[in-house]
Amino acid sequence: MRLEGHQKRLTIFVGESDRHGHTPLATEIVHRAHRAGLAGASVFRGVEGYGASNHIHTTRILSLSDDLPMAVVIVETEDKIRSFLPQLDELITEGLVIMDDVEVVTYVGRRPQ
Repeated sequence: MRLEGHQKRLTIFVGESDRHGHTPLATEIVHRAHRAGLAGASVFRGVEGYGASNHIHTTRILSLSDDLPMAVVIVETEDKIRSFLPQLDELITEGLVIMDDVEVVTYVGRRPQ
């Protein structure tokens, strides 16, 4: 698969303790993106942050949080991103979903072994 030029980046901000059933929400989003055939998804764990709840979550030892911020990032064509959004509507009860324009310079996977 080739992904190049002007594409869309979908970023979903959730909390580390957010769940879909018994599955971590970030994991569920990645698995659904994979099943939907999207180019790829990565999860990043934040060291500190706050959102709409206005509660600061941090890794600092004096106030160690078990609900650190997480960001799931997906880069794909606009059509595929937009077709994936309804799945997020069913999953996201708290969080932030943003989409912005990006320019893909390089997208290269490993060669099959």
